[in-house]
Amino acid sequence: MLSVQSISTEYRSPAGASVKAAQDVSFEVPEGKLFTLLGPSGCGKTTTLRSIAGLERPTDGHIEVGGRVVYSATKDIFVPPNQRNFGMVFQSYAIWPHMTVFENAAFPLRVQRKLDRRQLRDKVMQVLSTVALDAYAERPATKLSGGQQQRLALARALVMEPKLLLLDEPLSNLDAKLRQRMRFELKRLQRELNITTVYVTHDQSEALALSHQIAVMNEGRIVQIGTPREIYDSPGSQFVADFVGTTNLIEAHAVHGASAEGMVGLHASFGPLQARSNGSLHQGQSVTISVRPEDVELYEEAPVTLEGMSVYPGTMMAKAFLGEHLDCEVRVGDCLLLARAHPTVRAAIGAPIYVRLQASRCTAIPRHAGAGPLTSQTHLAFE
Repeated sequence: MLSVQSISTEYRSPAGASVKAAQDVSFEVPEGKLFTLLGPSGCGKTTTLRSIAGLERPTDGHIEVGGRVVYSATKDIFVPPNQRNFGMVFQSYAIWPHMTVFENAAFPLRVQRKLDRRQLRDKVMQVLSTVALDAYAERPATKLSGGQQQRLALARALVMEPKLLLLDEPLSNLDAKLRQRMRFELKRLQRELNITTVYVTHDQSEALALSHQIAVMNEGRIVQIGTPREIYDSPGSQFVADFVGTTNLIEAHAVHGASAEGMVGLHASFGPLQARSNGSLHQGQSVTISVRPEDVELYEEAPVTLEGMSVYPGTMMAKAFLGEHLDCEVRVGDCLLLARAHPTVRAAIGAPIYVRLQASRCTAIPRHAGAGPLTSQTHLAFE
C-alpha cells in the first residue's frame, strides 16, 4: 500500500551547514497495517512522516501510495499535500476552539463543498459515532476532555476516508492512564476500519502495544525493522536493545562460533554462558549480551541446572516492591544485573541469591570497534 524508497531529507542550518534529518529511509506498509517509526528525539522520524504527508520535500527518493507516485526525485514528481488524500493527526490536536464538535469534524468536508447538507451530516455523525463522540456533537470543542479532543482530531482525519492515516505522537499530551486507555481505542479503530497507518512515537510501550511492524530509527537512519516481538526479543544492535525496553547489557567474548541451532558459547566476567547469536561471530570476538530483567531468574536456594541454562551465585544489592513484582539489583561477579522477580523472593539486601539465565532468552550482539560504553539501565531508588 505504502512504499517509501531511499528517502533522504536535508536542511540548511542558520550557519549554512547541511543537516541530514533523514538518510536513505526505506520501508513498505501493507494495506490495513499499522507501521510505527520509533526513536529518540532528533532521529528523523517526524521528518520522514512529514515527507510522506508532503509537508517536507525530500532531496532524494521515491514515495508511492496505492500504486500512485506522490514523490519521485528522479522523475521530478511532487504531489502537494492537499492532493494526496491523507489524514494526519499532530501532537497538538489543532482543534478549532470557536467551533462545536460537529463543525470541527465537518470542516474538511465543507472545504471540499462536494456534499449537500444531509449527506454531510450523515457522514459526520457516522464518524463521530465511530469515535464515540456522537452524543457530544453540539458541545463546544473546548469543553471536551483531553482524550475526547484526541478522538475529535482523529475523527476529523477519518471523515475524508483517507487512503493513509499519519499520526505524529498523538498521545504525548495525555496523562499516563488516559494514554494507556487511548492506545486500546486507537488499536480498535485502526483494525475495525482497516486503515493503513504510519505512527510516530518515542514511547517504546506505545510502539510495542499498537504496531504490526516497527522501524527503529537513530541519527536519521532505520537501524532495524521487525514485529514488536522481534524487536523486543531479538534486538539487532546495542542501541535497539537499550532503547526498546529495559535490558541488561553484558560484555563478553565468543568462545566458539554459532551452532546449527544458532547458539554461541560465550565467556563473561562472571563465567561461561550460552546465548542466541544475532549475526555471525568468530572465536574471540567481543559481543554484548542483552538479557531482559524478566529473564533474570532469582532463587534463594541453588536451582536445578537444565540444558541451555546457567546458574551463578550472586548478592542481593537492592530491591523495590511494585505490587505484582519486585525490581531487584543483583551483583554477579563484577556485573550488576536488574531482575524482575516474583514477590515471593524474600532474600534481604546483602543476602546470597542465585541467578539462572536461559540461553534462548539471551541475545549475543556483535560489538563493533568504536562502540560506546555500555549503559544497561538507570539505577532506581530501591529500599
